[in-house]
Amino acid sequence: MTLFGRILVTLDGSPVDDAVLEHVTALAEAFGSEVILLRVAHFHTRDTMTHEVEDAQAVLDHAAPRLAGRGFAVRTVVGRGEPVDDTVEQAETLGCDLIAIGTHGHGTLKRAVLGSFAEKVRHATDVPLLLVKAHAIEGAVYRHAAGDVAAGADAADGETGADASGDATDGGEAGLA
Repeated sequence: MTLFGRILVTLDGSPVDDAVLEHVTALAEAFGSEVILLRVAHFHTRDTMTHEVEDAQAVLDHAAPRLAGRGFAVRTVVGRGEPVDDTVEQAETLGCDLIAIGTHGHGTLKRAVLGSFAEKVRHATDVPLLLVKAHAIEGAVYRHAAGDVAAGADAADGETGADASGDATDGGEAGLA
């Protein structure tokens, strides 16, 4: 059994996905890991269910081919329900050794008001987490509501992407919806 035999990657369909996939690809190549891409369809009514499931599948269909032919297995899973609960359940059911989450790097105040997907997952599972802050990657451009932010340009909030202490940055709970 390898250190990271199976890595679960949560995707939200934003440019944050690029950052986390870059890191996960390097890990999977190094350890020969299987990568499971997860997008949770979060809906409250039957009217929105079909749209959310189709949107989730489209995100996975866009990401999966980028990993093809890299020497490791890739599969996709469309989850349904509450993003935190389904992520933890999928990780445990599938026997994952690592959960990789791309974070948006929102500051402390916004995280306190909105909550943090990564923080909630951290408290709900014993599976180790890899947190990747999108605009912390050199050369990456993260597009958000205020426009483009070049890598590292938003360092004023004092957040780091992969925090070894286990403290999580905002994974964009709504992004996994």
